[in-house]
Amino acid sequence: MRHIAIVGSGPAGYYTAEAALKQWRDDVRVDIFDSSPVPFGLIRTGVAPDHQSIKSVARRYETTALSDNVHFVGNVMVGRDISIDELRELYDAVVLATGAPNDRKLGLPGEDLPNVFGSAAFVGWYNGHPQFAELHPDFGHETAVIVGNGNVALDVVRILAKSGEEFAGSDIVAHALASLEGSQIRRIVVLGRRGPHQVTMTPKELGELAKLARACPRVDPADLPALAEDAALDPGMRKTMGHLRSFAMAGDTANDNGNEGGIICPGRDIAIEFDFFAAPRAILGTDRVEGIEIERTKLVDGKAVGTGETYHIPAGIVVACIGYQTSRIPDVPYDEQGGRFANVEGRIMPGLYCVGWARRGPTGTIGTNRPDGFAIIEKIDADLGADGGTGKPGRPGFEALAATRGIDFVKFTEWQKIDEAEVANARQGAPREKFVEVDRMIAKAHPSVQES
Repeated sequence: MRHIAIVGSGPAGYYTAEAALKQWRDDVRVDIFDSSPVPFGLIRTGVAPDHQSIKSVARRYETTALSDNVHFVGNVMVGRDISIDELRELYDAVVLATGAPNDRKLGLPGEDLPNVFGSAAFVGWYNGHPQFAELHPDFGHETAVIVGNGNVALDVVRILAKSGEEFAGSDIVAHALASLEGSQIRRIVVLGRRGPHQVTMTPKELGELAKLARACPRVDPADLPALAEDAALDPGMRKTMGHLRSFAMAGDTANDNGNEGGIICPGRDIAIEFDFFAAPRAILGTDRVEGIEIERTKLVDGKAVGTGETYHIPAGIVVACIGYQTSRIPDVPYDEQGGRFANVEGRIMPGLYCVGWARRGPTGTIGTNRPDGFAIIEKIDADLGADGGTGKPGRPGFEALAATRGIDFVKFTEWQKIDEAEVANARQGAPREKFVEVDRMIAKAHPSVQES
């Protein structure tokens, strides 16, 4: 019998568990550990609340989670409640699938000013992550600046620009919805160090901006390359450029009508401005952010190089969407430059592996993690050899250790009690109202413990 521990219950973790079941069938026991009492990782706290179709992939993970050979072990932090070495002693293989939940820093003067956020924190706030429930962003200023040209930046822009009615059917948490409904933001500037051909935005997400009820996207036509240059792009990127060009044409039409610098869409009072070839150099302010200093750039061999020309944008909130890093775990080698665990094709050291963003860094889509999970299981199978397990105790050994330490872990059936309570607590039209306090989650998972 093989005993496999997977640390992290997001897509990478559950795809790896699915692969283990297909590889070994009844000859494997898989325990999926997570520091949170609830599973599914970024599906719950990273995917935008108005993208419910993407969140529905969690139903696939439930099939794996409910297998007799797979157990969810929530509310257990590896490195605090149990060490990596202890897990390696208990399991034949340990797979780190912890993702990349930490923001990369801008590395700029002033980034520690109040109302400057990384996207992990800001997205976590509106998605109900307990760590960020008390963030309290201030939307009392007219201008927001978003740093980054990827899909996360688009998520943040869309959440800031939507009206309350447009959140119908989403699972945005109540405290975020209430705060956003009082927002004074009327201008959202999206900064990109390079040009339109270098964005990592996908066409579906970019196209959503054109459908917003009260906001209108704008692109400066001067920032666009010649139309003929789009021919060398892949089909998806050509669609992305089509959206950006349509945003520029709308802006040109508005300016021809004497509306220079104003809102370009009738009846819409929020402008979304794409500012390309723009590198932030400093966050300005004293007691809180008041603006951002930007240097104009140009492309040299595909890299953004500063021109020396600088300008300021007044802003009351800045959100940096520039990438993520994997959380360090004591005694696990770490790749500082890559922001991930040091590994060779997923192998860290004997018996210890990594998968997903923890292996390759924050790249790829949710679906990219599936082949990654299957590939790591093949490596584990080769390393364990034909005899399979090594006689390690697996879950019974962990449960014995948890009993001695008083670790109050959450099982999948207990997460289902939390799930039921969140669904029952939903506002009208919403799929759920997430609990944002761990204590409340535990109370729903273990009601008899709370009563005793």
